[in-house]
Amino acid sequence: MSTYRTDGIQADSPGSKRLWNKEYLKVMACNFLLFFAFYLLTPLLPLYLDEQFHTDKDTIGLVLSGYVVATLLIRPFSGFVVDTFDRKRVLTLCFFVFFICFAGYIGAGTLLMFAIVRTLHGIPFGATTVVNSTAAIDVLPSERRSEGIGYYGLSNNLAMAIAPSAGIYVYHSTGNFMLLFWISLVLALAGFACSTSVRLPRRQKVAGKPKLSLDHFFLGRAWLLAVNICFFGLCWGVMSNYVAIYGKEQLGITDGTGIFFMLLSGGLVVSRLFGSKSLRKGKLTHNAVVGVILSLAGYSMFAFIVTPWSYYMSALLIGLGNGQMYPAFLNMFIKIARHDQRGTANSSILISWDLGMGIGILFGGFIAECIGFAAAFHVVAVMQAAGTLLFLVATRNFFEARRLNEN
Repeated sequence: MSTYRTDGIQADSPGSKRLWNKEYLKVMACNFLLFFAFYLLTPLLPLYLDEQFHTDKDTIGLVLSGYVVATLLIRPFSGFVVDTFDRKRVLTLCFFVFFICFAGYIGAGTLLMFAIVRTLHGIPFGATTVVNSTAAIDVLPSERRSEGIGYYGLSNNLAMAIAPSAGIYVYHSTGNFMLLFWISLVLALAGFACSTSVRLPRRQKVAGKPKLSLDHFFLGRAWLLAVNICFFGLCWGVMSNYVAIYGKEQLGITDGTGIFFMLLSGGLVVSRLFGSKSLRKGKLTHNAVVGVILSLAGYSMFAFIVTPWSYYMSALLIGLGNGQMYPAFLNMFIKIARHDQRGTANSSILISWDLGMGIGILFGGFIAECIGFAAAFHVVAVMQAAGTLLFLVATRNFFEARRLNEN
């Protein structure tokens, strides 16, 4: 039987097994709008910096990595805040600041101002992704939580499937970057409005919980999982930020980046749909193994076979791989954490992913400037291979030895 707070919000009910409840759908809609607004711009920002400010490649990497640095700095505190304060208030506040930051792109008239805005934008982006994904876990029935976490990722995968293609289409049709900034601003406003309607269950206080400890900021029990996901974040950071310039310089593809991201995200969506059934059965390491191997095949094809067909086929393989791998890793983080550490578990995997992305964006631009983009993607293939080997040899056994049964 369901229980309610004094304000009418339904609390967690052990007997309720409804996956697609109203609050879960709202949280997914918030996540979709968050990522759509963000990824509408992401693949085009290197081109914007090049055309608007005539920036060289390593400076582009430095500017674009700024938001990752800010995101990394805020993630640990996000987990602590989400696990300590009212999540509804934290969610709406973070989403509002995320929305406001898009106005900064419109007003940034110099490279320095743009770099400042981009860096500051990482703060609300990092915080909002943590609190929103934690809210999704809260509104899911415990019996279907692993499955629901897998489906939750569809919202940002669909955004990533549509947003880059839509952004590239708008840019090629109008040549107007300002229009893209305004569209992102409006979409972020819609996401904020949606977040205000989300109703979250009351959380029980944990008796004997330490007031302040390292695990409030990072899930130390999952340290090897964190190291492993960092490898994969590095590969994603290079690929997602430099694929447009690489396709233009190496293959002469100017209008195909949208197709690349559609195939990439199509693979993510298909993989999430099929992978969620395995997650429901508890096959976390199985999904992760399939995911890292598929991703390795995709990154290797991208790096070492330089043809249009391999360019597009690699996008599909990388999408299929990450769609299996990331939800499995997220579930592993949550399974290692106590139920009162959901925010910390979410922030920990995102810290690790973003750290890898930041390194990838920064050093990808540096390598591309010194040697070329081909060399940068060769490094990506090697790093994916290293991450795959680490998981197969050590990380999956590390998880099985540390998993808890309370989640």
